[in-house]
Order: sequence, then C-alpha cells, then structure tokens
Amino acid sequence: MTTSIELNTLRYEVRDGVALVTLNRPDRMNSIGGGMKDDPRRAFVVRAREDEAVRAVVPTGAGDRAFCAGADIKERAGQRLPLPEYHLRQQATHDLFRDLESFEKPVIAAINGVALGGGLELALCADIRIASDNARLGLPEARIGALPAAGGTQRLPRLVGVGWAKQLMLTCDHIDAQTALRIGLVTEVTTQQDLLPGALAMARRIAANAPLSLRFIKHAIDLGLQTGIDAGLGYGRFAGA
Repeated sequence: MTTSIELNTLRYEVRDGVALVTLNRPDRMNSIGGGMKDDPRRAFVVRAREDEAVRAVVPTGAGDRAFCAGADIKERAGQRLPLPEYHLRQQATHDLFRDLESFEKPVIAAINGVALGGGLELALCADIRIASDNARLGLPEARIGALPAAGGTQRLPRLVGVGWAKQLMLTCDHIDAQTALRIGLVTEVTTQQDLLPGALAMARRIAANAPLSLRFIKHAIDLGLQTGIDAGLGYGRFAGA
C-alpha cells in the first residue's frame, strides 16, 4: 500500500511501512531554501514519528542530479540578517538536524548525485548512507568565507576520522562515491537505477525487525559515541533488561 502527500518542497510517501521523503526542488538542485527547513520537520517529526505503520525512513532527492546542493545561494544573495536573527535561524537549523539525527526510527539516505554543504550535513544525520555512482560529496563552505555550520564540523570527524574530515573541509574538495565508500562516509555504492530500490529494500529488511530494539540500538550507539563507552554500556544494560 502506498500513500503520498505533496508538501511545498518535498514529497512524502509511505510504501509498505517505509516513508520515502523526496526533497523536491530539482530546478534548484534540491537546495535548502523556499521553506524547505519546515517541510522536513513536518515529514519526520510529525508524520513519520506519529505514524505507527512507518518503521523506517528513506530521504532522497528528486531527479538524478542532486540529493541536495546545500543552501540556496541565489536565494540568500544580498541578505544581511541582524546578528540576533542569524543566530536564531542557525539554532533552528541545529535543532532540526538534531531531531533528524536522533529520530527514533532508522533512516537510510539515498544520495543521488550531488550532496554538498548543508546537503551533506543533512545526509550525515542519517543512520546509513547509500550513494549512486554519480554522487559527488563535499563541504566547500570555506570557498565563500563560511564554515559547515549545520553540524559538519562535528558529525563528519566522528564518522570518517579527524584527518579525512579536516582534509575535506580545509581543501573544499568534492569526492566521488568510491572515495566516500573507501573512507566510510557511505556504506554502499550502486548504479543510479538501483539506488532507490536498493535503499528501500534495505529499509524494509530493517523494518522487519523489532522496532523497540532498533530504537534502543540507535540510541545506545549514539550515546556511547557522544558521551563515552560507560554511558553507552549503561544504557544498553538497562534498555536490554
């Protein structure tokens, strides 16, 4: 059974217990703008969280060019926000990404094409990342006098190690899918045609397992990485009781 809902900047579908969340601004490389920050919150935190039939979530991008190209630079051109408003917006972004990162149900990102800047930072919030063979990934913010301020400086080194994280952020290099696989940024590379079917198939395999076990496993891993092994072991001990 499939249900589908069109939001302003994304499509939300439920297919056999898996929510497919498609960033839907293909004419702008699915860049973050036009209210897109509100739509993922509605898709994940409201619909997917409250729907007991949803057991896993697969975010991806519309078209075959981009998962998400990051912030919509054209839309932001000429904007000079007062410092308090800038900080409030940045905090809202951090809150959204933390909500996605700590989402109770497994999240498998299907990275089709470009994932740059905030787009890669969004993918870093997923539990598992699968990339198409045309994917290009990077955090090029330093080229324009910015930095990966939506969590890239913290999540990327935890995932691939400090050396690779610094190399990618300081050089602003874009890497291909095979390099991303080699350094552990993604766990699998497929053809463009096989990407979404493969991600959905993995999501269904995961969704077939006990939902509370999946939730506790996710939280135990994340807690241990963020606070230390003793906290993770303690949580696992009580969660498994």
